[in-house]
Amino acid sequence: MIVVTGGAGFIGSNLIYSLNQKGLKDILIVEELDTYTKKFNNLKSLDYLDCIDKDSFLNQIKNKNNKYSNNIECIFHLGACSKTTEPDRDYILSTNLYYSKDILKYCSNNKIPLIYASSASVYGSGTKFYENQENESYLNHYAESKLMFDQYYRDNQSKITSQVVGLRYFNVFGPREHHKEGMSSVVYHFYNQIIASKSINLFKGSHGYKDGEQRRDFIFVDDTINVKLWFLKNSNVSGIYNVGTGLSRAFNDIANAVIKYFNYGKINYIDFPDNLESQYQAYTQADMTNLKKVGYLDNFTTLESGVEKYLDWLSNNL
Repeated sequence: MIVVTGGAGFIGSNLIYSLNQKGLKDILIVEELDTYTKKFNNLKSLDYLDCIDKDSFLNQIKNKNNKYSNNIECIFHLGACSKTTEPDRDYILSTNLYYSKDILKYCSNNKIPLIYASSASVYGSGTKFYENQENESYLNHYAESKLMFDQYYRDNQSKITSQVVGLRYFNVFGPREHHKEGMSSVVYHFYNQIIASKSINLFKGSHGYKDGEQRRDFIFVDDTINVKLWFLKNSNVSGIYNVGTGLSRAFNDIANAVIKYFNYGKINYIDFPDNLESQYQAYTQADMTNLKKVGYLDNFTTLESGVEKYLDWLSNNL
């Protein structure tokens, strides 16, 4: 049985879809069930065993007589508070750090492979995106929690004999993210903007960049799934790895790709919000050296191809 925490979310539901396509249906989804949200619509067409509450799951796996605890082959730990502007530090640490520590302890004590979601936000405002401590910092509580867990794993790595992999996602976009609303990718927002007003809003110049030229490493969600499935097959490989394309692209590039898809639209440049400036990463570009070194050699989807695939999906599913 494969466990996917955050399985109803963006990347989690895409992972389950891919597992189903490979004939794998013995999947246990772990989620926050206290409040029903739109993300659970992501599960409607997927095959899985059950969906249980995250706190219930933690209690149950500590009980060796539980029906789940003796059958787990791997845990994909993707569940988290992903809101980068969340002000409640205690909530974020409880969800992203302390819960993750408990999952790691369980997996390491029972020699169960653990593949978990980290984040490129752990590089803060820096311009070097290589997986070592001298490049790492944080601009908000979300990034702080992700970095603290990465460091906790590092501190204990020498004592763990089973597979543990931390994947530092850069800017992921693609199907099944619409429930994230304000935290959805810019592709999703641009899609809605151009349909509503035939125009796309981009920030004016900031952080030393011209209008719309702030740059990110944008990666199509299918590529992040392929990386996870590669690690599932290669259980001898552990560590913390960047998951991006290795290329930095401007927001203007995405806006123009969306306009090209619709064959209409224009770009409006709007003022950069004062309250966001100190928390904003104006440039990211994953250093993919370490992932390639361990043997992952697949090509990544180009930005233009990924945008086209995603807009096709949005046009047919929303």
